[in-house]
Amino acid sequence: MAETHSANGSATSADPSIDPASIRSVLATDCGSTTTKAILIEKNRRGEYRLVTRGEAPTTVEAPVEDVTRGVLNAMREVQELRGRQLVDGERIVTPQDSDRDSQGNGTAEGARGADVYLSTSSAGGGLQMMVTGVVKEMTAESAARAALGAGAIVMDAIATNDRRLPHEKIERIRHLRPDMILFAGGTDGGTRKHVIALAELLAAARPRPRLGTGFDLPVIYAGNRALRAEIAHMLDDKVALQFIANVRPVLERENLGPARDAIHELFMEHVMAQAPGYGKLMTWTDAPIMPTPGAMGLIIKALAERDGVDVVGVDIGGATTDVFSVFHGVFNRTVSANLGMSYSVSNVLAEAGIENIQRWVPFDLDEADLRDRIGNKMIRPTTVPHTLEELKIEQAIAREALRLAFLQHKQFAVELQGVQKERTISDAFDQAASNTLVDMMALDLLVGSGGVLSHAPRRSQSMMMMIDAFQVEGVTELAVDSIFMMPHLGVLSTVHPEAATEVFEKDCLIRLGTCVAPIGPVRRASKLASLLDIELTLPSGKNIRETLVPGALCRIDVGPGQTARARLTPARRFDVGAGPGLPVETELRGGACGLVFDGRGRPLPLPEQAAARMTLSRQWSEEMELYPATS
Repeated sequence: MAETHSANGSATSADPSIDPASIRSVLATDCGSTTTKAILIEKNRRGEYRLVTRGEAPTTVEAPVEDVTRGVLNAMREVQELRGRQLVDGERIVTPQDSDRDSQGNGTAEGARGADVYLSTSSAGGGLQMMVTGVVKEMTAESAARAALGAGAIVMDAIATNDRRLPHEKIERIRHLRPDMILFAGGTDGGTRKHVIALAELLAAARPRPRLGTGFDLPVIYAGNRALRAEIAHMLDDKVALQFIANVRPVLERENLGPARDAIHELFMEHVMAQAPGYGKLMTWTDAPIMPTPGAMGLIIKALAERDGVDVVGVDIGGATTDVFSVFHGVFNRTVSANLGMSYSVSNVLAEAGIENIQRWVPFDLDEADLRDRIGNKMIRPTTVPHTLEELKIEQAIAREALRLAFLQHKQFAVELQGVQKERTISDAFDQAASNTLVDMMALDLLVGSGGVLSHAPRRSQSMMMMIDAFQVEGVTELAVDSIFMMPHLGVLSTVHPEAATEVFEKDCLIRLGTCVAPIGPVRRASKLASLLDIELTLPSGKNIRETLVPGALCRIDVGPGQTARARLTPARRFDVGAGPGLPVETELRGGACGLVFDGRGRPLPLPEQAAARMTLSRQWSEEMELYPATS
């Protein structure tokens, strides 16, 4: 389940009601499931928009407080204290900015009061939870799921005529899940009628109720065969809050997801947010509509890919879910793994990955029962953080598996459209098993990580190794992390002031870790090779160096942030770094906090089955990357 559409067609234009030129400061919050994070962005005397401070407080959407604005105000008060600038006056956010001005008309820090714009995103209270329908699970239902995921929703289930469930089972499922809204798709325009009517009959019989605001009708967006609108209205108008939009799959060969995403955002504000505790008040404070956190993060990932013309994968690993975003060849995809997270869902990571797969990343001897107990304790006490080096290594081992599984799901759902007629050649007969995933790791230019375990790792090298191990990058790939988890804030800011959002994103949000070079080939059979990759580098200082990467090894070379090294990479005969087996690549490698990493361990990454051998290798890799203190 992934959103797939033209990146050009998905760009969000700036809010015309706000003049970007008049914005001197921006206050933004993200209301997460456990923590509400606030940031303050100011325009300085040089005319640059920069992050000046941040604050956070526990989210208060649940009992005993049940008012999301309390956590918002608490986070803002921390920003207020750190900046020495009044932002909150009792129960009110001070907007617009009222302050002295310098000679260029910019507000000065001294004597400043308030902010020009206040924005917010939210995933509190479980975020936006949706169901979708479609005639064929692999076609219209999948298109509906892509639209919902792209809007920042968690897709709880997809109901289709061919999903092998009996009608009464589908009705019971709709009643039991109680989603925030349903996206009803089915049939191309002028296509099947009886199957779409059958889906409407299921909804009419289920009479679904919303998760929040039980006295209200459930919002249902009809985005199916437009010829059936009158019949659908007759069947459902008195049972749900029905809205009609353009078909998400007007013809088999094309998706039209934009209108569905826009309608979902609107209903998220009008129905879902309005019923959540305290959100009605919060909506009156913001200068732009509140966005679901994943939807906002998707906007900034797309903006980055479009601005730089690169293929990007982004990941946000949270306590309950892991979102993966990708843009390959201008096509945007998003998937959400609702059962893979680092606190509330950590036991699901254990169940899906298996104890052995987590243990393989733990670089010391750990009893299976002890590991299970530690994982269970984290689920029971989701807000705890590692207090010892052992606990940190265990958490990062779990993170590798959560990221790996989430990315595997992303590759399975981020695929070409099903049902499209294609011209075949004789060569296709010999490649029947070829994957139709849109994810091309050899073409990937940039991998961006976000979420507590990546953004707040004690050493940046730990974040880099977690992503290299989990995603198993290929060829030449740059890696980066969100410094303090503010990509959602910048995503919603991009709807108001795109230039400010991208400026802060590049200068204050994105921490460039460096570049990983990973030759692809049969490493196991090449274990006796003297060289897997010959490396010739011209460093920023002008110094020329040569290195040899041997099978199974990691090699790190210091090239700092903002620096690049000119490289000639010559792989062994059966290995590929982007130009083909055995062919050299000449390119520029961007450095970063961790420098350049050359990974000769092979793909898929082979780890010894024997625990002692595995731990020896892990220690060697840790020492090369300086992951932990030398005494560990």
